[in-house]
Amino acid sequence: MPAEGDLPAGDEVLAGGEGEFRAVLQLRSGVDPSLLVDVADVWNAPPAVLAALGERAETDLLLALRRGARVWPPLGAALRDAAPAEVPIGDAALDELAGDSDALDGAGIEVLWPAELFAGELALRGAVQATPTPGAVTGPDFSLTDLLAFKWRPTLDGQDLTEAEVAALAEAKRPMIRMRGRWVRIDQELVRKLRQGGSRKLSGAEALGAALTGSLEIDGELVAFDADGSLQTMVDRLRTAEQPEPMAEPVGLRATLRDYQRRGVAWMAQLAELGFGGCLADDMGLGKTIQVIALHLQLSQRGRGPTLVVCPSTLLGTWERELTKFAPDVPVRRYHGAGRSLSDLMPDEVVLTTYGVVRQDHHVLGEIFWGLAVADEAQHAKNPLSRTARALRTLPAATRLALTGTPVENRLSELWSILDWAAPGLLGTLDRFRHDVAVPVERYHDEEATARLARVTRPFLLRRKKSDPGIAPELPQKTEHDVVVPLTAEQATLYQAVAKETLAKIEEAEGIARRGLVLSLLTQLKQVCNHPAQFLHEPGPLPRRSGKLAALDELLDVILAEGESVLIFSQYVEMCRLIESHLAARQVRTLFLHGGIGVKKREQLVEQFQAGEAQVFLLSLKAGGVGLTLTTATHVVHYDRWWNPAVEDQATDRAYRIGQDKPVQVHRLVTENTLEDRISTVIAAKRELADAVVGSGEAWLSELSDTELTELVELSSTPAKSGAASAYNPSAVGRAATSAGNSAPARGAASAPSPHSPAPVSTSAAPSSSFSAAQPRDVEVGDE
Repeated sequence: MPAEGDLPAGDEVLAGGEGEFRAVLQLRSGVDPSLLVDVADVWNAPPAVLAALGERAETDLLLALRRGARVWPPLGAALRDAAPAEVPIGDAALDELAGDSDALDGAGIEVLWPAELFAGELALRGAVQATPTPGAVTGPDFSLTDLLAFKWRPTLDGQDLTEAEVAALAEAKRPMIRMRGRWVRIDQELVRKLRQGGSRKLSGAEALGAALTGSLEIDGELVAFDADGSLQTMVDRLRTAEQPEPMAEPVGLRATLRDYQRRGVAWMAQLAELGFGGCLADDMGLGKTIQVIALHLQLSQRGRGPTLVVCPSTLLGTWERELTKFAPDVPVRRYHGAGRSLSDLMPDEVVLTTYGVVRQDHHVLGEIFWGLAVADEAQHAKNPLSRTARALRTLPAATRLALTGTPVENRLSELWSILDWAAPGLLGTLDRFRHDVAVPVERYHDEEATARLARVTRPFLLRRKKSDPGIAPELPQKTEHDVVVPLTAEQATLYQAVAKETLAKIEEAEGIARRGLVLSLLTQLKQVCNHPAQFLHEPGPLPRRSGKLAALDELLDVILAEGESVLIFSQYVEMCRLIESHLAARQVRTLFLHGGIGVKKREQLVEQFQAGEAQVFLLSLKAGGVGLTLTTATHVVHYDRWWNPAVEDQATDRAYRIGQDKPVQVHRLVTENTLEDRISTVIAAKRELADAVVGSGEAWLSELSDTELTELVELSSTPAKSGAASAYNPSAVGRAATSAGNSAPARGAASAPSPHSPAPVSTSAAPSSSFSAAQPRDVEVGDE
């Protein structure tokens, strides 16, 4: 549009009736831009209009047409007309004009399109032809295994086109089409897709996932997707099941379920009725076992067949006792050990077995069609390529149910593995899931990809936490704090020597060799922080050599004096043995559970501790971190940090679970100014991300630069910045036990030295710069 004082320029506006298009020529006043006059009227315009257009209006029009004809040849027809007023436009010329009018703008000609051409929007949405499938596995009218024909659903302003309109659109060869009383501009790519039709086939699982997210990827493009017919009915039923009404306890259950447990049973029963499986991801201690027992009773009444429970060997006794206690009329057998058999299997029986047995006997177990297959502590099959996960997938079942408090421990592929077992095909193939979901979410924190994942998994994953309102209001308060302790002189010397020697090797290494050295360095430094005897693989002596062991002594002095019990977790069996030996020398009786202890002995140890036969229970994290109920304990000590907050929480939940009626205190031992101190801040950040069901592994540590790695492991005299850490003050332990609201003193507060405490060590190392890293990864090390 020319500015005031400029000569007027020619304009075009499209008009036309059925079967033709024409450009109407207009002139705009340079003095009054709001004045727009058809060229046909200029020849008879009143003097006032001509004055506003200017004395050179006719000349300017011809000059503008001449310039425009050079870039858009159809304007040349107007130059041959004695009194040009409009220009006929063919389909090709119209398509060219619609595609690019910038060249005419440069020639001083403005193109004005009728508003109706852009008032309506033609769009294609994806859909499938889902016809009723009588007797399908997932209900009366939909099957996940069916192949469904994909089709395009064209819409105008969001309204479906009629069959006649779709046919006219598919046959259109012009850039505009008259539809519903107005001209509509056509996207040729849209017409191409419509002509191709629905040549693609979708599995029922793919279609259901697309219906839940509202989108589907077609040829690398994310398109809107609509559900209809039986597919829409299934989606509606699944969304209704997300907020189920609590169901009454089934006949035969000798227990009164809490409201959230009855809702959980109703959710699982609805999924089973629809033919789906799911993942019950309640926090540890909220009663997943009893909910499954109630579900088994519910399904048995419908004649669904026997139930198979796959669990770690440590939980066989727990499941058997819970079934005997809460459903005494249900026949139960252990399919484990020598002489195991499935002969004379009863229709309502529960069979208990382990992941190891499934790996060995999956062919035998696969000969039975199970009404319900349960994978307890399903994180044991989190690696989709492992023998365990592959064997588990061979078990035929009407409904598959995964139980885990941590559906994502390290990376999203674990969630895929669990849900692909429970609802096969829902999340697509593993490669596509990694490309479309895992990488965008984990690496780039893509909010849209995260939202799509949440929408598709929500109906199949029920997650309740102890902190949720109304879930477990009877649970007492849990107090957590970091006990920050100094290194002894021996520890500091070893720490610096190991760091210096290994960092020098890392600088010279590359690739896999470098990553191996990094993880070895971290393991060795953690062992030094635990106790020099562990690093040196010595039986002793033990006293006065480790800041952590001295801190543990002081904690136990207070805990045992008050008659309370404590769980002590370490990821190293060797460290547990050293603590056991040390406490035995102090005349403190302990129990010790690790991976080398058989099932019956484990059950005896749990019963002994729950009966109060010992106040201290030592547990290796892998063997004792899941599946045990140890509510006699009111204190939990994490002697060394497992760099995954979900794993630590699971271990803590051995004591902090339904049935606990006293406050629970969690003490995490952290050596000051070491890599433990710095990584504790990273763990705190990761804990916040866990609720978004986003995890990560240990690779971040091996990918650090040499400088960043040096800053991480450097032993400095400058405290790491950690909002979670507090100064070690053993006298606060007893006060907190009686008043959970008391907070630990601020970091750096003075405390009286203990006869067991080593003297603080000051080092000559330079203060470390602030450490920052990408999303943390876990380092899972241990000797089990």
